Amino acid sequence: MSERYPDERIETGRVVKAPADTIFAVLRDPWGHVAIDASGMLQSVEGDVVAAVGDRFLVHMDRESYGDIPDLKEYDVTVVIEEYEPDRLITWSIIGRVRPPIGHRWGYRLEPVDGGTQVTSVLDWSHARDDWKDQFPIVDEDGLKATLGILERAARLGYVRGS
Repeated sequence: MSERYPDERIETGRVVKAPADTIFAVLRDPWGHVAIDASGMLQSVEGDVVAAVGDRFLVHMDRESYGDIPDLKEYDVTVVIEEYEPDRLITWSIIGRVRPPIGHRWGYRLEPVDGGTQVTSVLDWSHARDDWKDQFPIVDEDGLKATLGILERAARLGYVRGS
């Protein structure tokens, strides 16, 4: 547990000048995740646009670009959708090389407001295994804010889908 985040969650948000359905289209598309990633770790994906709890897609990662674990470079993780409410909420967990999975979750809440959509980015370690909680947060609040800025650009201007 972190002194700065005693409930093992980081939540940060901004108003994105785009409608919720446009933003959600980016968030449910695996290539949208690559397009908005501020860490540089997400390199490419395999899988279809998600539409329900339990949907999955594969992400090819490059941890070297983040630079926090010297011996961890390229690896794959599976994103598993945990909550899904069109144009309002999407959360996911990660299945990677660590077994059983760590248990942390990522996600976004969307709420229409004047001028666009209030988008809240969430990193939640409250469900993580106790033996991993000292790793929280792997991405800090500034990283989440940076991704929100890129999300705004992707929602307003579009993004490149992979091949």
